[in-house]
Amino acid sequence: MTPMAEPVEASWRVPGRIEVLGKHTDYAGGNVLVGAASRGITVTARPLTDPDAAGLGLRAHSAAFPGAVCLTRGVDPGLPAGHWGRYVATAWNRLRANFGELPPAELTFSSDLPLASGMSSSSALVVASALALADLAGLRETELWASELGDDRLAWASYLASVENGSTYRSLVGHAGVGTRGGSEDHTGMLCSLPGRLGQFGFDPVAHHRHVPLPDGYVFVIAVSGVSAEKTGAALADYNRASDAIAASLARWNEATGRADRSLAAAVRSAPDAVTRLMAAVGDEALRTRVDHFVQESELFVPAAADALERGDLAGFGAVSADSQLLAEALLGNQVPETVALAASARQLGAAAVSAFGAGFGGSVWALVPRADAEGFAAAWLERYTRDFPARAATASTIVTEADRAAEPVVSRVSV
Repeated sequence: MTPMAEPVEASWRVPGRIEVLGKHTDYAGGNVLVGAASRGITVTARPLTDPDAAGLGLRAHSAAFPGAVCLTRGVDPGLPAGHWGRYVATAWNRLRANFGELPPAELTFSSDLPLASGMSSSSALVVASALALADLAGLRETELWASELGDDRLAWASYLASVENGSTYRSLVGHAGVGTRGGSEDHTGMLCSLPGRLGQFGFDPVAHHRHVPLPDGYVFVIAVSGVSAEKTGAALADYNRASDAIAASLARWNEATGRADRSLAAAVRSAPDAVTRLMAAVGDEALRTRVDHFVQESELFVPAAADALERGDLAGFGAVSADSQLLAEALLGNQVPETVALAASARQLGAAAVSAFGAGFGGSVWALVPRADAEGFAAAWLERYTRDFPARAATASTIVTEADRAAEPVVSRVSV
């Protein structure tokens, strides 16, 4: 009998994501407009057979990230907040909790995606680690994977978001996440994007609404502010405060109406006068402000921006993007002086559309510019920014990127 082929390594490339519009809307069930960046993280998983690693369950290392990570079953590795290894450990522990023990593995990472930049390197680490470990262990061939996740990438994205935030997905019971109470926009953008297009997705229920084209000859220039946006670091409390305001608003709505809506999006869409009634139900001015932002960003700006791109209206797309940026500054409160200045200077330099993106409280700003002008625009934008914020000169950078392809497996080697 010929022995069954067994993987001797499994590898995935996972891109960063560009949140074009949809600031803090996904975890409220709302709409987003998202694409994949040209930069990303690649991980290769191999069986851990090193005699010196006896007893280890996982070892991870990379020239791109500081320090090696060694994980042993039942032992807290003591990783500090913000350490990249926490995302790897979260993925490893959740797969073990849901699918059973994994074979000892070694993960090797490479990356050209800036960390804590707002392009969701953290979620990319979770997605890459989980998919490589799943392939090495053959989890995608199991009945449990087939019944709960199958080949549906939207389902994968929802599950991997639950890995990160610690929630339960279908029968796959929750386990300790990384500490953020976010949604699945990042994971969806990484797993479901198409080259040259942006995807409009909603999250209650999880759904792909459409893909719309970027204008021919245009690319994104991304300015990384240099203000760290680590979701497990200093920005964690700010990030969760925005999420908690959504949860509090929904709870007040359900209590006032006797409904049991699962998301703020469901509440908003429940009746023609729902927004007026929702504002009355939440009462508190801070919560009303948070609801106001959600309604405009999710229900107005995202569909309007996608409509504009679908009909080739670049000016209309630019106008909606500007409104989204102003609303984030005025209502959401997730902008810092650096990202506000970057958005303003990009408009002054002639970008067709501009907005900050990601969780905020640092991170990045995208600008849509003609491909032929991209490098010159990037240099001028960075020069102006570092002149105005010299303390950020050592950590700020720019990236030119297409709207690119989704995560994909790298051909894995097998033994027979």
